Amino acid sequence: MSDELYACVCAAEFSAQALLRLRTELQSEPVAVLEGRAPLETVCSLNQAAILKGAVRGMTQLEAEGIAGLRLLARSVEVEAAARTVLLECVSQFSPRIEEASTTMSCGFVLDIAGTGLLFGPPETLAQRLRAALTTAGFRASIAVSANFHAARLKATTTRGIIVIPEGQEATALAKLTLAALNLEENHAETFAIWGIRTLGDLAALPEVDLIARLGQQAKHWRKLARGVATHTFQPIEAEFTLKEFFDFETPVEEMDSLLFIGARMIDCLVARASSRALSLTTLAVDLALAGGRRHKRVIRPALPSIDRKFLLKLLQLEIAAHPPQAAVLSFTLTAEAGQSSKVQLGLFAPQMPEPSRLDVTIARLKAIAGEDRVGSPVLEDTHRSGSFRMEGFSVSGASGTPKASRPRMALRRMRPPVPVRVQLHTTKPAAFHDAEGNHEISAAYGPWRSRGCWWSTVGWDEEEWDVLAQAGNGVAVACLLVEDRRKHEWRLEAYYD
Repeated sequence: MSDELYACVCAAEFSAQALLRLRTELQSEPVAVLEGRAPLETVCSLNQAAILKGAVRGMTQLEAEGIAGLRLLARSVEVEAAARTVLLECVSQFSPRIEEASTTMSCGFVLDIAGTGLLFGPPETLAQRLRAALTTAGFRASIAVSANFHAARLKATTTRGIIVIPEGQEATALAKLTLAALNLEENHAETFAIWGIRTLGDLAALPEVDLIARLGQQAKHWRKLARGVATHTFQPIEAEFTLKEFFDFETPVEEMDSLLFIGARMIDCLVARASSRALSLTTLAVDLALAGGRRHKRVIRPALPSIDRKFLLKLLQLEIAAHPPQAAVLSFTLTAEAGQSSKVQLGLFAPQMPEPSRLDVTIARLKAIAGEDRVGSPVLEDTHRSGSFRMEGFSVSGASGTPKASRPRMALRRMRPPVPVRVQLHTTKPAAFHDAEGNHEISAAYGPWRSRGCWWSTVGWDEEEWDVLAQAGNGVAVACLLVEDRRKHEWRLEAYYD
C-alpha cells in the first residue's frame, strides 16, 4: 500500500460558476459568459443548460444572441478571484496541504489526504462530504481520488462526479481519456493523430524506447502520465482566511432593494464561512463603486460578534437607508472581520436579559433619526473645559464593572441646557440673581474660579465660576453654580448642589 493519497477537486466552467454563485435566480437558466472587446466578444464559459441549448465555447456574441432564451453575462476577473478564495477556503477544511491545479477555464486544487481516514472516513466518504461542502458554497465540482497525483488531476479535469481509483489500476482508469487531457502542443498532437493515437491507453501501449527516439525525453513523461506512474513533488500553497465577497452588477443599480437582495446572499456566505471555523462576524465593511469613479464606504460594528443572518441584514438595511449612495452602484464589496463568539453565563434565578441584537437595531434606528453624533456613549475629552465631551459608539467589554461601595457626599446636578440668569453684582461679587422662578438673594459666594483655553480656536472659552448659597423668595435655600462667560458677557445657572 502506498503512503500517498490525493483528492483533486475541479470546478469546470469556473467563469460561469463564479458569476452564478450569488445569482441564485439564474442558476437554472442557460447562461453564457462573454470576454473580449466589443465587437469581437466571444463565449469563454457556459453552464450545462446553455450547452443543451446549443451554445459552444468560442462562438461570437452575435451567434450567441441568436439562441433563444440564452442569457449573456460579461466576464469579471474580480468575481472569479473572490470565488476562488471561497473555493480554496472550502477545501482547506479537509486538508492543510493543497496544491493549485487550475487550468484556463477551470479552478482546481489537489489535496493531500493521506492519513485523514480517522477524521473523514474512507476516500469515498471524504469525497462525498467534500462535494457536499462545495455544493453548499455554490460550486459544482468533480472529485477524483488516487494514490498518484497526476492520475487524480487528469481524471478530475476530464470527467464528472466522484471517482475513486483503486491503487494499481491508474492505467486502466486513464485508458479511455483522450490525448487532449495532456494539453500537448499542436505539432505533437498532429503527430499522434497521424499515428492513430487517440487515447491515453494507446499512448501507454507504445514502446518506450521507440517513442523517446522519435519525440525526445518529454515523450517519456507523457507515457508515464498515461500509465498513471508519473512522480510529482508536492508544492503546497498557503490558504489565507479572508472573509470577502464581491459582486459586479450588469447594469448600474439605483434601488436599495436590489442591493439588499445581493447583500443578503453575501451575508449568508460570510456567516457560513465564519461558522465553519467556529467564529462570528465582528464588523462588516461595505464598499460600493459608484458611477463617475466615486466610492461609498461604510462600516457596521455590532455590539457583540454575531452570526445571525437576519440581524446582520437588518443592520445593513438601516445603514444603507441612513447613508444612501449618491449615485448608481456599479459593484458591491462586502468584507467582514471574524472574532470569537460571545458567551454569557446566566444565573439560575436571574431574569433573561434582552438580546444584544435588539440594542444594535434600536441604536441604528435612532442614528437614522437623530444623527450619528447624537447617539452613543458620552466620553470626556482631554481638556480643562467644564462639561466637554463627545459621543462614541456603544461597545461591550469583557471586564466586569462592579464599582466599589463609597460613602455618598455631595452630588452636582448639571442643568442641560444651562439656564440663562441675570446677576446683580456688589463689589464685583454676585449679590442676587433672577431666573424663571423669581429672585434669589445670595448669602454667600465663593470664587471666582477662572478657566480659559483654546485661544487659537473660534470655540475657545474664558469663564468664571462662583459657588453660591442663595435663598428664594419662598424661603427655600439652594446651593448652586453660577458661571459668567466673559467673552459674551453672559451669566448662566450651570448646576445645583444636592
